[in-house]
Amino acid sequence: MTDFSRQDFRLIHRLRVRWAEVDLQRIVFNPHYLMYIDTAFTEYWRALAIPYELIPQTLGGDLYVKKSTLEYHGSARLDDLLDIGIQCARIGTSSMVFRAGIFRNEVLLVTGELVYVFADPATQKSKPVPDALRKLLQSYEAGVSPMDVRVGGWEEMGARARALRQQVFVDELGIAHGLDHDAADEGAVHALVCNHLGHALATGRLVQEGPALARITRVAVTRSMRSTGFGRQVMQVLMQLAAERGDTRVVLQSQCSAEGFYARLGFMPMGEPYAQAGILHVDMARQLERL
Repeated sequence: MTDFSRQDFRLIHRLRVRWAEVDLQRIVFNPHYLMYIDTAFTEYWRALAIPYELIPQTLGGDLYVKKSTLEYHGSARLDDLLDIGIQCARIGTSSMVFRAGIFRNEVLLVTGELVYVFADPATQKSKPVPDALRKLLQSYEAGVSPMDVRVGGWEEMGARARALRQQVFVDELGIAHGLDHDAADEGAVHALVCNHLGHALATGRLVQEGPALARITRVAVTRSMRSTGFGRQVMQVLMQLAAERGDTRVVLQSQCSAEGFYARLGFMPMGEPYAQAGILHVDMARQLERL
């Protein structure tokens, strides 16, 4: 299993070797390499835009490790930055074979092969890999984007947008039920980032605040997909739509914990932070270029 390089992997996850992972030989204790691969495997599902906890209820089964094989070609040491690549190599009737490579720079330290079986969680008996999952894995490895951005009105987007807001604003942040939606939803333009199973992963809305003035509100990203760029995609689509209709300025209310996210999109704070729904917020704004 040494006939591949890091360029063979679409998914590469980087991590740093920690003190607790080093043995008396001052190298990484060998079982930890499997933990590294398992950690990267979680990121593989994130890259597929699939919250892993949705797999059983969506696909009617779960993945179970049947076999794992590692080959060691070199040792990692404390503070090494390691890149772990994961690749779906083969899909059978009920099994999937994944290859893994652990690299320090361009040096291949460990190779691995993991065989997963798709099975019924209740009985752990194998089932055929669903066509939807098969297509997801094949298209991802072929370089296809695992998600798409959809734009539309409340009638079309409302059910999924509201479910995601409920999950983020009410269930997670504890905002009172009913504050996650209002009358402005009906006239707003809504954006949704959806995976290829139809799950809404990120949302936001664009409303007309005044002449040439737009407001972006109700931006939410499901917890397991944060820091993946989905929130940025929602913002960019909504700002593009605002510019196309002639708006020259866009404003928003940011939770103080998200101020850095909006600052990286060009927004500047206006005034002092204030509490709303029990959470500190700050007003922010940026100019838009006319198209």
